[in-house]
Amino acid sequence: MSRVRVLVIDDSALVRKLLTTMLSCDPMIEVVGSAADPFIAREKIKQLEPDVLTLDVEMPRMDGLTFLENLMRLRPMPVVMVSSLTQQGAEVTLRALELGAVDFFTKPSSDLASTFAEGAQDICAKVKLAALARPRVRTAVRKLEVAPRLSADAVLPRAQTPDSRGGSPIIAIGASTGGTEAIRVVLESMPPDAPPIVITQHIPAAFSGPFATRMDNCSAMRVCEARDGQPIQPGHAYIAPGSQHLLVMWDGARHVCRLHDGPPVNRHKPSVDVLFRSMAATVGRTTVAALLTGMGDDGARGLLELKEAGAATVVQDEASSVVWGMPGAAWKLGAAAEMQSLEHIAARLLELARQPVASAVRAASR
Repeated sequence: MSRVRVLVIDDSALVRKLLTTMLSCDPMIEVVGSAADPFIAREKIKQLEPDVLTLDVEMPRMDGLTFLENLMRLRPMPVVMVSSLTQQGAEVTLRALELGAVDFFTKPSSDLASTFAEGAQDICAKVKLAALARPRVRTAVRKLEVAPRLSADAVLPRAQTPDSRGGSPIIAIGASTGGTEAIRVVLESMPPDAPPIVITQHIPAAFSGPFATRMDNCSAMRVCEARDGQPIQPGHAYIAPGSQHLLVMWDGARHVCRLHDGPPVNRHKPSVDVLFRSMAATVGRTTVAALLTGMGDDGARGLLELKEAGAATVVQDEASSVVWGMPGAAWKLGAAAEMQSLEHIAARLLELARQPVASAVRAASR
């Protein structure tokens, strides 16, 4: 496999140096150049033909969002955004993902060298996966060398007897890379009286609140960041906080959101596997679950547990996914009863939610 050619775009000479040094330590990455602003970057893109750009949000002469919008219109290519851990930085980064950026990583306001060193593995992985996420080339996600990880057992043991209470359906959605835009597409298509939706998206703590607000503004449903003990109601969507696992539990009278400050599962917190497992135990066959675009395999085993509990299960297809890692892993595991393109997922989830038991029978007979 040829090395991923990267162009680093940042107005800070220190950040350019640190990123170049860090990325160059990965044998599968070649930093072909750097640029201090979008005008210099435009010329270097023509000269160097990089595979991936890392792009700072705030730069002189032209801001990162304007440059990204022009780039995606004139010469679409994979971009990984570099964002600050602030409210404004979160909102701008979410806008960048809507415009077509593949992923992002955050930089602190101080102690850049040690922070980049600590996150080097994750940043390099995002850059390499971005190269695989080009719309014209859909390639299976290459397994990366990573540290050992914990399963959902670390947060919630698997129920011996799945829930058989029945009741109103609840829709569950899990996503990672490319998921913020995929979730927007799904939520924009939902009517105001849709069944309740619980969502785990891999996202930093500083970003989940602004993301929920952004989704609330574009959806007819009420969308919020989930709170511990919050009742789950129709017409509402609940997004997991970026620093806690989201579970759905039964409090004796109704289903509620529960937040758990346990260890990362599958190296993620929140984890899709944790959400799906909790619903297999407490919602069971009236769950309608979808696993959307994302790298890795978080959610695949949880989706299988839901299917075995009688739930209706769907994955996003490869053609409409930014990275077909999580949905692909679930499909290969036999965890999904069907595969749908992103544009059809919302309608299909609503259809399945209207007939959850019948859907589960079809899923079990697949």
